[in-house]
Amino acid sequence: MSSRSGKKAAAGTIKVKMIGSVIGCTDRQRATVRGLGLRRLNQVVDRKDTPEVRGMVHKVPHLVAIVG
Repeated sequence: MSSRSGKKAAAGTIKVKMIGSVIGCTDRQRATVRGLGLRRLNQVVDRKDTPEVRGMVHKVPHLVAIVG
């Protein structure tokens, strides 16, 4: 299945979207979101589907989401 832009997602990657603000979060949560490469709300980045990245997403589920 292709995305709207016509680009095909590479095998072994996930799209991570920032859905919450880091205002009022702890420094560790802020660093985790930053480590995923997210800066702005509703920003979507492609990351390799590794246990490390999944763990980072699991640590801040109220701030990020995996989108299809």
